Amino acid sequence: MATVLSSVQNEHVRNVLKLEKRRARDAERVTIVEGAREVARALAAGVVPVEAYVCPTLVVEPDAAAALAQLEVLDAARRTHLFIVTEEIFARLAVREASGGLLLLIPYVARMLAEIPMSAPAFLAVIEGVEKPGNLGAILRTADAAGVDGVIVNAGATDIHNPNVVRASLGTLFSVPICEATPEETVAHLRALGVRTVAAVPDAALRYTSAEMRGPVAIIMGSEAYGLSQAWREAADLLVSIPMHGAADSLNLATATALMLYEVVRQRGG
Repeated sequence: MATVLSSVQNEHVRNVLKLEKRRARDAERVTIVEGAREVARALAAGVVPVEAYVCPTLVVEPDAAAALAQLEVLDAARRTHLFIVTEEIFARLAVREASGGLLLLIPYVARMLAEIPMSAPAFLAVIEGVEKPGNLGAILRTADAAGVDGVIVNAGATDIHNPNVVRASLGTLFSVPICEATPEETVAHLRALGVRTVAAVPDAALRYTSAEMRGPVAIIMGSEAYGLSQAWREAADLLVSIPMHGAADSLNLATATALMLYEVVRQRGG
């Protein structure tokens, strides 16, 4: 049976608010999902929330209503704990104004390297040193659209379970397999699988559109501030550049990654 909460001082409400801090998320190994679309995509991917917070007066969209029906089934089966909250409480819990009255606490979703499924030919994205949750979320959206098998995060300055990653990804965090690994682990794994690594760096002589990327490939991207590490520069099979003709010395990481991933799509015939 769902539990009704009426006070913003309730311990469950306070616990959700604590999860905006990474230390609290890592301690409990849960993160926050808010929004009708994001919640629907999490449930469609088979994610079973630890807890679900619903404000019925805000559940007006068909997708939100369908997600609520699924949550009620999970609650009845004692697979999740459903909380019914007031608009005041939900306003405290949700970061966005338009969240459709739904918010979940879900277990961490990251996988191990060996658990990333591979298509034929393999198609992966490796992101080193990503600093902004919004960039990682945008990269996941592009990876989902481009049909990438998985995203590997190396030495990230941002937490892949930051709620802002979930929000910026529009829920594609649940449709694109993601994992964290060191550059050394990633290089060894990709070499063992025969996956060619193509790294984007500003000073490479070869344009990215001239690189052969129709076979098994992993696109390697570095942070805006520091670029790729020397380890990746030495380990990559091929270094390529994206031409730049203006005053700016770098592209937004999500934008540059989109160009690289869709070059693979173009070369493979869409």
